[in-house]
Amino acid sequence: MQKSKYLVANENDLRWGLTISTVGYEEIGPGDPYPTKGHADGYYFDVEKGRTLNEYQLLYVMEGEGTFCSSHLNTTKIREGDLFLLFPGEWHTYSPCREVGWKSYWIGFSGRNMDDRVEAGFLSREKPIYHVGFSSEIVRLYKSAYDAAKKEEAHAQQLLAGIVNHLIGMMYALERNIVLGKNSNHVNMINRARLRIREALESSLTIQQIAEELGCSYSNFRKLFKEYTGLSPATYQQDLKLQRAKELLSTTNLSVKEIAYRLNFDSPDYFSAKFKIKTGRKPSDFRQKE
Repeated sequence: MQKSKYLVANENDLRWGLTISTVGYEEIGPGDPYPTKGHADGYYFDVEKGRTLNEYQLLYVMEGEGTFCSSHLNTTKIREGDLFLLFPGEWHTYSPCREVGWKSYWIGFSGRNMDDRVEAGFLSREKPIYHVGFSSEIVRLYKSAYDAAKKEEAHAQQLLAGIVNHLIGMMYALERNIVLGKNSNHVNMINRARLRIREALESSLTIQQIAEELGCSYSNFRKLFKEYTGLSPATYQQDLKLQRAKELLSTTNLSVKEIAYRLNFDSPDYFSAKFKIKTGRKPSDFRQKE
């Protein structure tokens, strides 16, 4: 069984930065022929020869298993709960296991929104497969995308672009958390550290002292913290302090000097410089505009 919807985008849609071309779902039973018929020109392909698309596609194997191969990745097994990303201009081929089959969703899209993420290194042709496991939320998003595409109401492209962004974000975050979560002791330590930092924003507690409290060397703690959060613990602490500073500037009559020392910055000038780098405004200017 296969159901799909193909869409077009107007000039206004293209300016949004992400447009959707196709959404679909298919069930391939054991021994069923593959690929299924009914695909639009340019999408149907010979598994042995493969194909090259001019767009991205994100596919999710809800049940079953199969194989995937591309210019940058040798033949690799696709398991139940895997998402795999196809890149424009990248030769690829994939198919379900003949003995098992699969149930899968797909959505095709293009635009600078995705190009920027690839250029920034968040997504790469060398790593197209994401092991996220079964997710009812991912299934719900694909179903929502298909329903929106089928109705094709005004501004459906913008709605679908939001769904794609949600899917990509979930794909990226779920796998990262699964990988990091394999060591629960590390995850618990970083979560405790983040809470400790938040609780001590207006104290003189240092990152080194937090590492000592948690029984970890500073160098190892810093490495684990950055791996989990994407920020060094010092940067995380400073960003929270600057958020707290904005709150104090907006809700109290404390002077810039008082706020700087309350949040344990080295000096009011240092605080003002960091605040301007973060917000683009001096603390005094921020207060005047609030």
